[in-house]
Amino acid sequence: MLTPVLHSGVICRIADVSPRAGAEKGPEAIMQTGVFQEIATKANLAIDFDVLAAVPATADHTEAKEKEEGGLVSAAVQRVSSAVYQHARRGRFVLTVGGDHSIGAGTVTGTAKALRDQFAGQQQQRQQELGVLWIDAHADINTPETSRSGRLHGMPVAFASGLAPWPQSGHRINLRRFVYIGLRDVDEAEKELIARHQVKAFTMEDVNRLGIDKIMDAALDHLGPDTPIHASYDIDSLDPEWAPSTGFPVPAGLSLERLQESGNLIALDLVEINPDIVPSRLDLTVNAGCRLIKTALGVE
Repeated sequence: MLTPVLHSGVICRIADVSPRAGAEKGPEAIMQTGVFQEIATKANLAIDFDVLAAVPATADHTEAKEKEEGGLVSAAVQRVSSAVYQHARRGRFVLTVGGDHSIGAGTVTGTAKALRDQFAGQQQQRQQELGVLWIDAHADINTPETSRSGRLHGMPVAFASGLAPWPQSGHRINLRRFVYIGLRDVDEAEKELIARHQVKAFTMEDVNRLGIDKIMDAALDHLGPDTPIHASYDIDSLDPEWAPSTGFPVPAGLSLERLQESGNLIALDLVEINPDIVPSRLDLTVNAGCRLIKTALGVE
């Protein structure tokens, strides 16, 4: 019998406070489908899971202490970064199921730090730099100064890249190796930040005009042929016809058939499945999420 190939999973029952709570229940909805048992059987993969839950603030959790520990970034997101780092530094593919997209500040920084540590002291400079595909209807690059809501789920890219005051430099992603796919609902302040920092961005209009094949080719060309990639996938980038149970659906989304694998994919996030929204059609959203996971892991 072949020894199972080890992969790692991080289940994040964590969601930022928002007008449409419930994303913290998304991981359980995915787990209950049995998709991971199916993957283990079909592909001979063993997935070692960490389960993280939001921890209520303790009596000594003050605003001053929060600023001292990393500005506005929650302790929960820092725990996500640490968990992903511990798995990724062992060379494992890391799948993180959220939760809302605020956890993305933790997932991509954990992978970025692990990759740098793996190649520390080597001459392969290109491979030390993580590439990120942020597949989302929203840019999530507001800073605390530009955000109208003040909620972390609209700021993870800013925190992960250092535009906001976190994390340490060794964890930060490089916006020159970052690509948006599927943008449809972007604040004016975010558009200015994207332009100022020359972030490669493809809107859903670009996808519809050029086709997902050309968009993906352009994205991978921008990241570079040997660049390890972390794909952070918000389910709201799918057409609401296929994934209605998400906190912030926007029409004309990225259809299921348009997701393609990259040979350099080393980590995947799946976030924003919300069982409290359109519960009568939750199965559609959960099935869409399961298909995305199986595609990333090469399971038919």
